Amino acid sequence: MADDDPLPGRDRLRELLDAVLDEDNRTLPDMAGDAYASPWYFARQVSRGAGEPPVALRRRVLLERAAWQLREGSSVTAAAFAAGYESVEGFARAFGRAYGHSPGTPDDGRPRTRDEHWLPAPNGIHFHPPTSLWVADDSGRGSPDEVTAMLVHHDVEDTRALLEGAKALPDEEYRRARLPGLSVLAWSGAEESVAALLGALVWTKEVWLASIEGAGQPARGADDPAALLARHDAVAPRWLAAVRDIARRGAWGDRLVDALCEPPETFVLGSVVAHVLTFSGHRRLLVRHLLRDAGLAVDSGDPIDWLTRRNR
Repeated sequence: MADDDPLPGRDRLRELLDAVLDEDNRTLPDMAGDAYASPWYFARQVSRGAGEPPVALRRRVLLERAAWQLREGSSVTAAAFAAGYESVEGFARAFGRAYGHSPGTPDDGRPRTRDEHWLPAPNGIHFHPPTSLWVADDSGRGSPDEVTAMLVHHDVEDTRALLEGAKALPDEEYRRARLPGLSVLAWSGAEESVAALLGALVWTKEVWLASIEGAGQPARGADDPAALLARHDAVAPRWLAAVRDIARRGAWGDRLVDALCEPPETFVLGSVVAHVLTFSGHRRLLVRHLLRDAGLAVDSGDPIDWLTRRNR
């Protein structure tokens, strides 16, 4: 622990973790009070000792416990309230973002493993059934997979926020060619409007997932904001699950033969994820520029701000 621990010799980190995960401590002030510390000092000590803010640590471990409870036969409602969520809908959204599928997805009957409910963590601290913590070997702390997971989550959540914001535009403003002649990629066609850029954000994941899953060419659906939002909500959990599976298997160097190309081409899986993240980030910044040009107030899209909001 830190050199400024006023009572050295105790397992102070374990005491702080106990305060973070106590069933009755649902807020930062609750946790800090249980540890006889101010919220600021408590958050600082946990973040320094565990490498993760206390609220984020608690949310992640309780989601891991919920995933295990669901596999053991718990109802979604019971798991949601046990994890501290005020509504099943809020729990389902958080669970879907974390695991890439809804909490009600049927069990596939595979043999259970010790760590299948674990989420990416910077510290090796995970829920271990039925009521314990497991601290895994942290030799991989700071691995690229953690950064990739953050970028992928930010991408899907930020895209969704932009789709929600675009609903405020009249259709003519939504489709107005504000960037005449713009083509982000030569083979992707013109992307001169908010509609075209948002459509490309969703379509890119639909196409690459079809290639990864070995499916046929997906149909390109409607591109009004409501329709794109529905398409995004359908593809985002599958995209998250696919990237998590690649990371879990350490398969970044595996090669994908993309039969959707004519002629078929071979791509390294890690480069596919990097491609999606690179051009998604570019398109999201362009959408922000166009939304401001249309008179809408939008944030900067900074991952720092996004993560800060998630950890509150």
